[in-house]
Amino acid sequence: MNVFEKMENMEHEQLMFFNDNKTGLKGIIGIHNSVLGPALGGTRLWHYASEQEAINDVLRLSRGMSFKSSISGIHLGGGKAVIIDNPNAKKDEAYWRSYGKFVDNLGGKYITAEDVGTNTRFIEYISLETDHVAGKPDYLGGGGDPSPVTAYGVYLGMKAAQKQLSGSESLEGKKVLVQGAGHVGQYLIDHLAKEKAVISIADINKANLKMVSDKYKVKVVSPTDVYHADMDIYAPCALGASINDSTIPQLKCGVIAGAANNQLADELVHGNLLRDKGIIYAPDFLINAGGVINCYIETIGYNRPRALAATENIYDQTLAVLDNAAKAHRNAQEVALEIAMQRIENIGKTRQRR
Repeated sequence: MNVFEKMENMEHEQLMFFNDNKTGLKGIIGIHNSVLGPALGGTRLWHYASEQEAINDVLRLSRGMSFKSSISGIHLGGGKAVIIDNPNAKKDEAYWRSYGKFVDNLGGKYITAEDVGTNTRFIEYISLETDHVAGKPDYLGGGGDPSPVTAYGVYLGMKAAQKQLSGSESLEGKKVLVQGAGHVGQYLIDHLAKEKAVISIADINKANLKMVSDKYKVKVVSPTDVYHADMDIYAPCALGASINDSTIPQLKCGVIAGAANNQLADELVHGNLLRDKGIIYAPDFLINAGGVINCYIETIGYNRPRALAATENIYDQTLAVLDNAAKAHRNAQEVALEIAMQRIENIGKTRQRR
C-alpha cells in the first residue's frame, strides 16, 4: 500500500516530510484532522528500522490524537510528528531550531509538544522559531512537562476501570504492573504508591528501573515475563500494540489501563478478544488525554488548577464508556471511538453550514 492509500484509509489530511542536511534532521509531521481546531500532538524522536515504519507510526499516532482531543471536549485536532533518530546528529540548539522552522512553515495548522525522546529544553529551542508550540517551561509562561497531568488522568481512568470491574475504585492491595517506567510511568507509580497498590515494573531502561526501585518497594519484572505475570491491573506505559494475538492469551489481569498510545494492535479484533475474556479495557486515548488537555490549556492561557480540573473529567467519562460498552456487549474502544468521531462529524456539519 502506498502513502496516499494509507492516508485515504486512515482519513488523513496532510503529511509533511522535512529534511535538513546541515543538522541531520529528518522526519514527518502528520495532520489527521483539523475540524475541531489546529492539530496538536507531540514530537517523537525514535530510532526507526525503516522510513516506512516511521510513516506508519506518525499516521497511527496523529489519528489517535484526533480522537483524544475530541473525546476530551477540547478544541483541537489531531497531529503528531516523528523525527527519525540519526545517531550522528548533535541534537543541539541548531537542530531543534531547524525543526521549529519546519513547524512554523505550516502556519499554525500544527502545534507541536513534548513526546518520547524530547523534553522541555528542546521545546524551548523550538519555541524560538515558532509560536505554534505547547509544553514550554513554566518560566516562559508554559505548562512545562505534561507527563504529570497525563499520569493523573491514567490513574483516574484506572480507578474508574477498577470500579467497573469490582464496584470499588480502591487500588489498595491491587497488584499493578507498570510496563515502561519513563516520565509518565514514574508519575503514575507515585499515585499508585500513595494508594498502597502492590507495584511491579518492567522497562528496558536500567536507569529507570533503579530510579523507581530506589524510591519505592517494587518488584522488577523482566520485559519478557510481563504478559504472564501475576497481576490484577496491567498498565502499558511504553510503546503501542502490546495487546495483540500473542499477548492476550497470556494475560491474567482483570483491568488494562495505561498511558501508551495505540495499545491494541487491532482496535476491533483485540478489543473484542479482551471483552470476550472478561478483561476491562480503559481506552488509551481517553485516559491518557491529560497531556493534551494540559497543552490545550496552555494555548488559551495556562492555569494548572484548570488543567487538572479538566483532566478529572476522565474519571466520569471512563465510567460512562465502560458502562455503555457493558450494557451493549461491545468493546470499550469501539464505544469511545464512536463518541469521538461523532463530535468531529457534528462540528464538521456545523462549520459547513456557515
